[in-house]
Amino acid sequence: MLKFFSKHHQLLLILLIALCLRLYRINNPVLDWHSFRQADTASVTREYVKHGINLLEPKYHDLSNIQSGQDNLIGYRMVEFPILNALTAIIIKALPRVSEALLGRLVSVIFSLIALAAFYSLIKNVLGKKIALWSTTIMAVMPYSIFYSRVILPEPAMLAGILTSLWAFNRWLKTNRFTDYLTSLLTLAIALLLKPYVIFIAPLYLTLGIIQKGKKFFKSPLIYIYPLLALAPLYAWRDWITNYPAGIPANDWLFNSDGIRLRPAWFRWLFWERLTKLWLGFGGLVLMFGSLMKPFKIKQISILASWWAGCFAYMIIFATGNVRHDYYQVLLIPVVSLTLGLGIIKLQIWLNKRLGKSIAKILIRVCIAVSFVLAWNQVHGFFNVNHWEYQKAGLAVDKLTPPDALVIAPAMGDTQFLFQTNRRGWPIGFEIEEKIKLGATHYINTAQDDETTMLESKFNIIKKTPDYVLIDLTSPKK
Repeated sequence: MLKFFSKHHQLLLILLIALCLRLYRINNPVLDWHSFRQADTASVTREYVKHGINLLEPKYHDLSNIQSGQDNLIGYRMVEFPILNALTAIIIKALPRVSEALLGRLVSVIFSLIALAAFYSLIKNVLGKKIALWSTTIMAVMPYSIFYSRVILPEPAMLAGILTSLWAFNRWLKTNRFTDYLTSLLTLAIALLLKPYVIFIAPLYLTLGIIQKGKKFFKSPLIYIYPLLALAPLYAWRDWITNYPAGIPANDWLFNSDGIRLRPAWFRWLFWERLTKLWLGFGGLVLMFGSLMKPFKIKQISILASWWAGCFAYMIIFATGNVRHDYYQVLLIPVVSLTLGLGIIKLQIWLNKRLGKSIAKILIRVCIAVSFVLAWNQVHGFFNVNHWEYQKAGLAVDKLTPPDALVIAPAMGDTQFLFQTNRRGWPIGFEIEEKIKLGATHYINTAQDDETTMLESKFNIIKKTPDYVLIDLTSPKK
């Protein structure tokens, strides 16, 4: 044990720092940044906890037609294969006294640590320990990476899957051990089931194969079987979910629905608002450009070029999705971290020759610190809860209504409010009579708008406070 800690003490220190950073506001309710998507993911887990795990028919809390355009009264949720939800549900059932939101976030944190360890091992084996240490450190402390390592989304597990797959794939190329091949294949298949756009990392697999094997890489039959086996589960799942069209959210808009692809606004949002400001805090851009400095090494250039090529293709093809949602860029965290890590090392070499090691060391660390602070200024608001009244109202619903109640919780289609009620229902008002016919039993709102006032005049009020009003739609006033 002591030998293990001694051998890997630097990586373990990075993982410990990463863990501590990811515990920031870890016990927050699902009401922070992108809580609508987190709530949808968490509600699949909640339904598993309540009604048992059925991997082929995942359900969630939203019964509206907002996401698919069809009424979804059974609540099917046919997006990513729900293996992560099933795992989290098992943990929640084993620890019933612990908050489900806290456990959901902790599962993501654990996967993020696995991703860091796999990333470090991959880069160390291909490009060397020094680059691995710097790159992994950047990935561990980057504010954007910190936030998206403790959200209730498939992204942390996806990163763990793809980085573990790359690490095992590289090991297999070097050792020819079939267990490494199977590990890489299995973790890639899982990553694809969680997020199909993982396929854009394919150029990196090809580059690793050429680096390690040269022309021999193309002579192994296992190489040609590999993508077929990895994609087969995804194909089967995507074919299966076509049986449940009401549970499949509209997704054509992700590609280029607003015509933004490669337009000036596309470049501005992805490379200025996201990469330069949100990720790098301006100062990190200097470190990133450092990766383009001499000396050039074929391995470094090949790895970076193939990794970035895949990511660029992904951002171009899923143009609108990437612009509208910053969590779509989670796939880029490793390659950005590697670019920064390599840039730090090259820039320090350049500064050493001109200013001396001591001054170079100080300048590099000042640049890193400035980048971190300015990036944190961009990201820290993501951790904030802006609607505590949703939680108060949700607790009231959970306490004062039957477990099988169907609730209307208007939030303009945003499901974060509905999730707080611990009930299924509709995240939007309007057409209340129609929703009552479909089974709606209660109405909860934190705003005293015209619709709420009208319903108060027609139905009995269960509870009203300055924060919310809860109305019984099954009890009309006489």
